[in-house]
Amino acid sequence: MDLEKLVADLAKERDRLGRAITALMGSAGKALSGGGKKKRVGRPKGSTTKKRKRGGLTPAGRKRLSIAMKKRWAERRKQQG
Repeated sequence: MDLEKLVADLAKERDRLGRAITALMGSAGKALSGGGKKKRVGRPKGSTTKKRKRGGLTPAGRKRLSIAMKKRWAERRKQQG
């Protein structure tokens, strides 16, 4: 058998198998792998995260809260003692 003919036959067989695999992966491959595209998880690409606002107490509000809590704790100590 001629070597060139053998190589040409093998190339044809390779192409035929490649088409068969592509056809199978196109139909049955999706069913085997769980579907087509996978759902993306997380933030969309290009979105920015918003900076979370923290605190919210002004120095005056913090002072009022401190005084109120100290008063509350003093009353509790008085009730326990």
